[in-house]
Amino acid sequence: MHVKFLETLDWSILIAYFLILIAIGIWASSKRKKGSSLFLAENSLRWYHIGFSMWGTNVGPSMLIASASAGFTTGIVSGNYAWYAFVFICLLAFVFAPRYLGSRITTLPEFMGKRFGQSTRNILAWYTIITILISWLALTLFAGGVLIRQVFDIPMWQSALLLLVISAFFTMLGGLKAVAYTNVYQMILLIVVSATLAIMGVYKVGGVGALVDAVPADYWNLFHPNDDPAFPWLPIILGYPIMGVWFWCTDQSMVQPVLAAKNLKEGQMGTNFTGWLKILDVPLYILPGIICLALFPQLENPDEAYMTMVTHLFPTGMVGLVLAVLTAALVSTVGSALNALSTVFTMDIYVKKIRPQAKQKEIIRVGQVVTVVGALISVIITIAIDSIKGLNLFNVFQSVLGFIAPPMAAVFLFGVFWKRTTTLAANMALTLGTVFSIGVGILYLWVFPAEQYDAWPHFMLLSFYLFVIIGIGMIVVSLWDKSPQLGIFSAKTIFVRTQPASIFQLTDMRTHSDNTTYRFDGNHQAGICQLNTTGRSDRK
Repeated sequence: MHVKFLETLDWSILIAYFLILIAIGIWASSKRKKGSSLFLAENSLRWYHIGFSMWGTNVGPSMLIASASAGFTTGIVSGNYAWYAFVFICLLAFVFAPRYLGSRITTLPEFMGKRFGQSTRNILAWYTIITILISWLALTLFAGGVLIRQVFDIPMWQSALLLLVISAFFTMLGGLKAVAYTNVYQMILLIVVSATLAIMGVYKVGGVGALVDAVPADYWNLFHPNDDPAFPWLPIILGYPIMGVWFWCTDQSMVQPVLAAKNLKEGQMGTNFTGWLKILDVPLYILPGIICLALFPQLENPDEAYMTMVTHLFPTGMVGLVLAVLTAALVSTVGSALNALSTVFTMDIYVKKIRPQAKQKEIIRVGQVVTVVGALISVIITIAIDSIKGLNLFNVFQSVLGFIAPPMAAVFLFGVFWKRTTTLAANMALTLGTVFSIGVGILYLWVFPAEQYDAWPHFMLLSFYLFVIIGIGMIVVSLWDKSPQLGIFSAKTIFVRTQPASIFQLTDMRTHSDNTTYRFDGNHQAGICQLNTTGRSDRK
């Protein structure tokens, strides 16, 4: 498909769609209270905003294109990643979300700073910025570039730059609220479009029975043997939990809609809603790729499977609508990442370390500058990812994330579940562990690529090994380190809302020698709790 195949009606719909998006951005900006932050949507998000935003950020067009490609080449086995995710989304809802919202944080580095101290917050802020640039911006731009390049026949860097210009404008205009609001109706449209495409595809093939007969029998196997080069069952079982914890529970871009929840209940409902939406990944995203193999077995590039189905099965006008929805959803995903990047740098680095006295207007301006700079850096990383050979788009995504995840997953899991974990252990995991993990990833993907060197284990198994090594290192350092802990509170501290809404219960709180004031709320009924040396709490 090239631009010359787009009809006048397609262009009209494409232009109209983006005009609507701009209007929503302007509207969201006008609704934002004067001087308020762009970052957490004034803590106004409801469960459906959160659910669709998280799902849209995760599976938008980037993973849609990648999943269809995986369906074309291997069948439904890649659905393991989607269905396995349900476990870790529940972990976010019931374990991490109460801690995050109870501590009233803006960023996850801020949360770890309360657990381990300012040094950990500083390190984690830079770690988060790097991972956002790689995992969200660069990978999403790469997938978007595949789409834009397919349609408009322009180089990858131009495709990425085009998406960034639109996304940066949209993010700076309306912030997280604009992104969240547009994600709701965009993902609903994407569900309708993909479901229609799958139904039309099955009809075109000749029914379900004809589809089953038209593709290899193992395309319907959810588990492949361990000698399978792409989806061996054991590496997925062992390796995905590492990625799942990092991606769903500790990644700023993914968790930020939860942090912006109206209250804990809305945050948990939205998170659970995301888990149920993930079940739709196989029929909506992977199945069209399988159908494409049945209808167009001669297709040379599997990454073009989804759009090939769109251009051959949908009438004029619908093609423009699909392209508009996919591009706009890409914009929202990139916008979410840019917002998260801006939030972490502005709140955890600029305000905390450089200009503590900065006014809100200055904070917003710095956030906008960071958005632009981060966008430009991500283009360079996108070009580097485009040079990876030997992996389909889906496994490019998973392999890159698999090398990013172990240090962050280790620090958050040990920090939350093992109170003996020390600041030194966390900092060493975030520094030395990150250098080690990403270094192995560079060797695997570029220096000694796995397609040329058979000695490498599967990248998911490598991710598991890296986590184990980092975890053992944290245990050894924590047991050896006898220095007192400088964090404000134990990560086992939970603020639990009971009935009525104004009553709060604090559990397992450890205190310092000085009194420390904590602020928390439920349903916007704020309370302040003064802690004393005896661990007793006095509600004011």
